[in-house]
Amino acid sequence: MEISGDFDGGNIRVVALEADRADLEIVADAPAGFYQWFNFRVAGARGRRVVLRIINCAGSAYPDGWNGYRARVSDDGDAWRCAETEYADGALTVRVVPAGDLLHVAYFAPYSWARHTELLERYGALPGFTRRRLGESIERRRLDALTVGDGATRVWLIARQHPGETMAEWWIQGALEKLASTEDRAAAALRAQATFHIVPNMNPDGSVLGHLRTNAAGVNLNREWQAPSLERSPEVLHVLNAMADSGVDFAIDVHGHETATSAFAVGCEDLGLWNADQAALHGSFCEKLAARNRAFSRMSGGSPGEPACLTRPMAATQLAERFGAVAMALEMPFKDSSADPDPEYGWSPARSVRLAADCLEALSPLVGAMHRTGRRARGR
Repeated sequence: MEISGDFDGGNIRVVALEADRADLEIVADAPAGFYQWFNFRVAGARGRRVVLRIINCAGSAYPDGWNGYRARVSDDGDAWRCAETEYADGALTVRVVPAGDLLHVAYFAPYSWARHTELLERYGALPGFTRRRLGESIERRRLDALTVGDGATRVWLIARQHPGETMAEWWIQGALEKLASTEDRAAAALRAQATFHIVPNMNPDGSVLGHLRTNAAGVNLNREWQAPSLERSPEVLHVLNAMADSGVDFAIDVHGHETATSAFAVGCEDLGLWNADQAALHGSFCEKLAARNRAFSRMSGGSPGEPACLTRPMAATQLAERFGAVAMALEMPFKDSSADPDPEYGWSPARSVRLAADCLEALSPLVGAMHRTGRRARGR
């Protein structure tokens, strides 16, 4: 048996390997020290029951997230399912029988740089879509945006500020599929009433390096929106400059959440940055989304004892403050939805894609009002 994380988005260190058992460690984001994301391949164990122990989980960024969590495995790198997983005494133990000569194991279904590039190429070539380069990351990777629609409401959708939260880019894929539909009435209405600016991957370097939360400089991008710089956070700076050119009325910053047992959205109602109309629009959006998708919770926090809040340096807060936008952070679980569980797949790429479509359906009847309330907020 051989184990490797030496590939795009890979992350693992082999500590000990004997027959069908391995002790492993997750490599921390350098130099920040965050770690939770793992992504590796097991070769040469076809048909044998292997035991994979990740032994440094107690010191990870979110150790409470391991309870009830199940690792994702795939025989082909495309179809991912939950594996038999146990967490005890600081070690995560995964037991699985590979069907073939190569088994993929990951914290969540990866969204590789190759898949990301293909996504941009596919939608950038469609009629009505425009692809543009906003700038470069620290390691000179392209930071791209897709634009579609010609309506007055300015909508921004951004994902993967935290690169290990790959469900966020699966969500973006779902949003693009919805917006590109030529037969979907809600999509047609959205394209007519709004202009969508979509950044599928805010953190190219961290994604390729196999980081959990940071870019190549070890910076958490979602704490940089007050004063981004070319030295620390060019990714945020380039996107914020593009937002200043277009304006922002409505925005979703898409994330994953280690301990949540549902998807949920956190807005700016508790920070004094919204007027009454904006707070009502956010509430209406959440109500409509919860009515469409059982895995979405109207509760801020999404899980007992785990309240979620925004702070001043974060994306959604700054977009509300700078542009008068109805801006929110959308969180999805790494585990599963307690209200709508899926024992085989847990939370999955398919559910992320579906949630995106439901988000846009919920936005459709509200999108015109987003522009009007944003304009009034900017005039305060």
